[in-house]
Order: sequence, then structure tokens, then C-alpha cells
Amino acid sequence: MEAQKFTEANKPENSEIQTFTFAYPQAELILESGEKLGPITLAYETYGKLNAQKSNAILILHALSGDAHAAGPDGWWSNLIGKGKGIDTDKYFVICSNVIGGCKGSTGPSSTNPKTGKPYGLSFPLISIGDMVQAQKHLIDHLGIERLLAVVGGSMGGMQVLQWMVSYPERISSAIPIATTLKHTPQQIAFNEVGRQAVMSDPDWKNGDYYDSSPPSKGLAVARMIGHITYMSDTSMTEKFGRRTRADKEPFKFAADFEVEGYLRYRSDNFVKRFDANSYLYITKAIDNFNLLNGHSLGSVFKGLKAKVLVLAFKSDWLYPAYQSQETVKACKLAGVDASYCEINSTYGHDSFLLETKQETQLIGDFLKAVANGNGNGNHT
Repeated sequence: MEAQKFTEANKPENSEIQTFTFAYPQAELILESGEKLGPITLAYETYGKLNAQKSNAILILHALSGDAHAAGPDGWWSNLIGKGKGIDTDKYFVICSNVIGGCKGSTGPSSTNPKTGKPYGLSFPLISIGDMVQAQKHLIDHLGIERLLAVVGGSMGGMQVLQWMVSYPERISSAIPIATTLKHTPQQIAFNEVGRQAVMSDPDWKNGDYYDSSPPSKGLAVARMIGHITYMSDTSMTEKFGRRTRADKEPFKFAADFEVEGYLRYRSDNFVKRFDANSYLYITKAIDNFNLLNGHSLGSVFKGLKAKVLVLAFKSDWLYPAYQSQETVKACKLAGVDASYCEINSTYGHDSFLLETKQETQLIGDFLKAVANGNGNGNHT
């Protein structure tokens, strides 16, 4: 398979990135939009060992700005995935891939279009959560895994979990959607649209054709600030910042006087160094277009699903409030799916799914153990 070139801007730190390329000419991936895309490269990482029966594989699905580097040093879920942790790499073979449309090694708008020799930019086709999952299924096939022990993810990762439950129910033994929804509300779409407008209003965006010049850093920074506000809760922001002012205030009337202002600027400045603005546009649009109930009733969407499901939500999450996770549980119950629900009392807001790993470790660890034992492969060897 062809290896994709990595730059310092798109390579996760301390990672053991692998690549899988497919959808060559005459076999391009047919997207939900009807357009074709190929060749496609997926960047992915694996942790632990696949057992002889190939029955201990768990697919981790990342959120909007995530990547394949989920565990190990600097991994975005390293407190949950690893030896002796909730997703124990001594027991399970863990896979995480960067989504198509991304900018961390997988094919996206910043990748070279083989037809032109230049970055795709806005010529890249619109992608969906379903397209992301379809590409992941090709990777799982490539790894020779017929049935995943579990698919696990939060936020946009949770949407991918839900899509797996509908698109490939026979390929999964269990599913853990966390802090997510069956479809976006108008408010959730509105926040993303403001972020997209911030990017597209930046003069450096140049209608997506900025790869040979300065990227739209200011617009993307504003978009990320908006996102960070929605990821936290009023309580967590009060506890973290209060109304404290910075000791090193700049001599300017509209400088970042408050600590919360400095935090937003710091986080957004770091984000623009590692993320592509066009990928931000494409991925947020895929999230907004996601609607698992499209053409289905609540009681029919998971009809026939045999996988066990654990749904997790967080009390302080106002971006993806608990009622949306409860709707997923209701859909499971109406379809006769074996589903459990836990609402965790946390003050971190939507970020809880990344931060409350102690509670998630207990819940997810016990759930996976029960699923593995039920599949007759409790020893994972």
C-alpha cells in the first residue's frame, strides 16, 4: 500500500502512524452524495495485540479535532486506553484512524488531488459521517477482522458509533456512544455555522485556495474559541478562571485582561498550528448533516441490532445534553436492543467525555469484560 507523506504540521507527536490506501481508479469510494473519491489514505494507529480468533478488536472513533493518536504519549484518550486501563491494551487490540476529510494523515481537502497535482481545497467532495464509517469498514476488512468487539467514541466519535450500529450491525458485538446525538438541533448547527463563517470571512481563506500562501489563521482561531466555550460549562469556567485578571496584562484597551480571554487565545493559537481550516469546514458540515433518523422512526432505526449498547452522558453537558443520549436509549429499547444508560455527574461540560476517565474506566471496563465473556473469549489470548 502507498504511504502518505507527513509534515511536522500534520503528524501527531510520539505516534506510530500506519497508513492504508484503497479506492484506486475503477474502484473509488462512492460517497453518500453520489460523488466518487479515490485513492483514499487512512492514517491509523493500533495498540495491543490481535488474538488468534481476531475477536478482541475495539475501534476507537475520534471527535471533531481528534486524530489517530488516541493512546500512548500525548494521546487524546491516553487516560482511558492503555495497559490496565478502562480499555485495556493487555486484553484488547485497539484501532483508531483519522477520518476522511481530516488533516492528520487521512485524505482530506489539504491532500493532493491526483487529477491536478494540487491540494483539493473546495474541489474535495462533501463527506458525511456515513462516508467516514464506510472508509473505516474498509480498514477493518484490510486488517482481516470480521467482527469488532466494540466501537467506542464521544461527540462526533459517538455519531460514528451510532452509524456503525445502523450501517454494519452484523460487524459489531457492542457499541459505546458517549455524549452524542442522533441528529443535530438548530442550536448545535448554529454554533458550527458561526465557526464556519468566521473561517470563510478571513481574507486569507481565498475561497479555500490558500495552501501556497498564509492560511486563514484568524478566522479559524475565532471558530475554535466558539467551540471551546461550548465544550465547557458555566461551573467549570467559573472554577477554572473566575473573574481573575492576568498579571501580565498588555497595555492595550482590548487586550486579554481576564484569564479566560488569555486561555481562549492560547488554545486557539495552538489549534491553528495543527489543524486545516478547510477540514474544519468539511467536518463540521458532516456533523450538522448527520441525521440517523432520516427516513426512520425512533423505533425502527436500530431494528435487528444484536449488539449490546452502553450509552454515556454527562449532567453538565449543554452542547450535547443528556436528553439526546436518552433518545438513543429509547430508540434501542423500542427496537429490543440490549442497552444500558449512565448519566455521569460531572462539572466539565461536554469536555467531560475526555476528562472523566476515572468513572468511564469503571463503566467501560466492566461493560467490555461482560461483552467479551459473553462472546466466549474472556481470556483474550
